[in-house]
Amino acid sequence: MSARLNPAYRAAALEALGDNEIDVLVIGGGVVGAGAALDAASRGLSVTLVEARDFAAGTSSRSSKLIHGGLRYLEQLDFGLVREALKERTLLLRRLAPHLVHPVSFLFPLRHTWERAYIGAGVALYDTLGGARALPMHRHLSHSRAMALAPALRPDAMIGAIRYYDAQVDDARHTMMVARTAARHGATVLTRARVTGLLRDGERVVGAQVVDLESGREHAVRARSVISATGVWTGEMRELTGVEFPFQVRMSKGVHILVPRPRLDLGTGLIIRTEKSVLFVIPWGRHWLIGTTDTDWALDKNHPAASSADIQYILHRVNALLLDPLTEADIVGTYAGLRPLLSGTAASETTKLSREHAVAEPVPGLFVIAGGKYTTYRVMAADVVDAAAHGLGRAVAPSVTEHLPILGAVGYEELTDRIDCLAQEHHLPQPTIEHLLGRYGSAITDVLDMIAADPGLGRPIPGAENYLAAEAIYAVTHEGALHLEDILTRRTRISIEVPDRGRIAATHIATLIAPHQGWDPATTARELTDYLDRVQAELAANAADDDISANAARLRTVA
Repeated sequence: MSARLNPAYRAAALEALGDNEIDVLVIGGGVVGAGAALDAASRGLSVTLVEARDFAAGTSSRSSKLIHGGLRYLEQLDFGLVREALKERTLLLRRLAPHLVHPVSFLFPLRHTWERAYIGAGVALYDTLGGARALPMHRHLSHSRAMALAPALRPDAMIGAIRYYDAQVDDARHTMMVARTAARHGATVLTRARVTGLLRDGERVVGAQVVDLESGREHAVRARSVISATGVWTGEMRELTGVEFPFQVRMSKGVHILVPRPRLDLGTGLIIRTEKSVLFVIPWGRHWLIGTTDTDWALDKNHPAASSADIQYILHRVNALLLDPLTEADIVGTYAGLRPLLSGTAASETTKLSREHAVAEPVPGLFVIAGGKYTTYRVMAADVVDAAAHGLGRAVAPSVTEHLPILGAVGYEELTDRIDCLAQEHHLPQPTIEHLLGRYGSAITDVLDMIAADPGLGRPIPGAENYLAAEAIYAVTHEGALHLEDILTRRTRISIEVPDRGRIAATHIATLIAPHQGWDPATTARELTDYLDRVQAELAANAADDDISANAARLRTVA
């Protein structure tokens, strides 16, 4: 089946939507929903996935971009979760997505002599639970060796350090690639398709009413099983059913900032203990990604906002260790995301709520999955499809996704050995080939073919020189991007990686993709205005003092 999610694919999928009863309807296009679609389709089931916005538009594009077990969960004695997550880390690094998931090292500064034994024991256990050696083992460093690795730190900020390894991912690209892999295995995947109601046969849920937000056309999609993988929107699914779910989802807001890579003289990432959790300084291309916060959020779910208080919190915590403190002027990008935590009592702090996941069938035919963490998405997907398969009335094969590389993984390692040759063959700089391989894996050949057909597409995008013109067009012709925002915020990360938040690049990208989207000049202008308004609203939110005023500022441009 085709994995080219272009306008023609979407039109054909919408035309056929609802023609026949399917095995599984997945609601939600985050990483768990995309993973569930892939899991079900690879078992031979007929599958449709619908997402109200864009792939990874919610939590799955706003994480810390780490594939990890979570050191802090060891301190909470959650050994099972850590072991499970570290197994998934190994699978992603070695088999499932080596083109998108890469090793990253962290320095854990030690402030007191007793910490070396205490934290060292925790990191040693972390390495042990990780099992097969996909990453180097941790190492204890003296004060002088730690300072040589991280000259940006104040000499009095530590007595030494421990260096250990985890992995990182471009979460939005990974989620989209999982969705494309599901499409390749026969699933229908649709964005801007919102569920407005559930179809019933007595008490049983037998499908959903879906509206195409681009045209307003409604479709009745009948399914033998319906999966809700809606994350922080699980409460909205509960309202559609009219019954109580056996669990609730509570939102925790996490904010990150980005600063230019040269601003911090570090040869590794950092992990810093805070009074409530940990703060990461993570290498991210030409930037450092710093975060996160962990606070309750009960406001708008579609557009969580980073306030000035959030930004000051991050700066205060990281500056406690830096020789040359960061200021707001150093920040080139910010973003805020919402974690879907399985809720405890009303008084529970979000830092103490579970990152375990749960599957339930609150009404016959509807299977709800909630909780969990990005790293364990595949396990979550398999669990909910297992539950949904029981209601199909026939034998269904077990999950095979542990052995199923996602699009771009097969052939990636061989291509990394040919970087010099590829650069010469396509007349592109070697760093450009490395950049493309890290975003597309073996699907780089599609992008290079576009450039070969039109060499002008090999030029950098003005205002976002780290990306090529071909990448913007490829987002439309292969990756399901429907709007300018999709490209600037999720297919690329231009919106958080350049100081003007992509305002210059937006004009050029809109012009590039208009013919491929079928936009007339008025539509192109509207897309550009919508994006620029979004940027202005996010900057206004960043200047607001607290969550309420930041939320109000962010929503001023939302229709």
